[in-house]
Amino acid sequence: MTDTMTRPWRSVLYIPGDKPRALDKARGLPVDAIIFDLEDAVAPDAKSAARDTLCAALRQGGYAPRATMVRINGFDTPWGADDLNAIAETGPDAILLPKVNGAGDIQALAARLDAHPGTADTRIWAMMETCEGILNAAEIARAPRMGGFILGTNDLAKEIGCDTGGDRGALVTALQTCVMAARAAGIVCIDGVFNAFRDDDGLRVECEQGRAFGMDGKTLIHPAQVPVANAAFAPSADRIDLAKRQIAVFEAAEAAGQGIAVLDGQIVENLHIVTARAILARAAAIAALSEDADPATRKT
Repeated sequence: MTDTMTRPWRSVLYIPGDKPRALDKARGLPVDAIIFDLEDAVAPDAKSAARDTLCAALRQGGYAPRATMVRINGFDTPWGADDLNAIAETGPDAILLPKVNGAGDIQALAARLDAHPGTADTRIWAMMETCEGILNAAEIARAPRMGGFILGTNDLAKEIGCDTGGDRGALVTALQTCVMAARAAGIVCIDGVFNAFRDDDGLRVECEQGRAFGMDGKTLIHPAQVPVANAAFAPSADRIDLAKRQIAVFEAAEAAGQGIAVLDGQIVENLHIVTARAILARAAAIAALSEDADPATRKT
């Protein structure tokens, strides 16, 4: 798996762990990452069968270069420990823990993973979907093995008692708190789902809002949402062109012994160049991931 912070995370699709057809179809979807779900998407009486179905699919493989994570049930349920014991042996890139309230939850999972051979590279991701978890975001982000946050905006809104629609004004504080905690710890932060999966315009607006907040990508509940998220969280052609021109004019100014450069009537400083180079690196990573995911050009 590509390093967590350098790979794209534009589209992160939930796939129910008990749906063989969906698990098979996911191998060909143009998503950056997949969350195989054993928690909310699976009914209580189907948990055990779902675990077996998912383990078989993961052992079969075929999901690369997409990042793979499994949302297990919490350890306060009858299924969480069995989920982890079974899934750890299949080698997903990460385990996604639901309803994380504090760093202790992550530390407990990290200790369980340490007991499993072959999981040294398995990261932990946290569902940020409780008020307590949001208030403890900074300490959670720095816990052992942490790779990223997934915003659970539906559960969070339910606990707060607010609406999820419109401009998401009631959730802005929580969203930004998670982004800042993730950035401070050097991990990824993925925005919550957009429930109206047939509303492309609404999804596009919410993706653009999440990108403006600093999110790395969007969790999705339907494959039809993937193209919108991929486009929204990728650098635009205009932004790539600007980044290239900023770098060129700044390097020319440096060669001439000048401390700053000017492009299109605006000052270009080193901080702009850091951002410009990050944009070009992101574009290159997206291109490489797309090439690897295409069966016609997949590297072997």
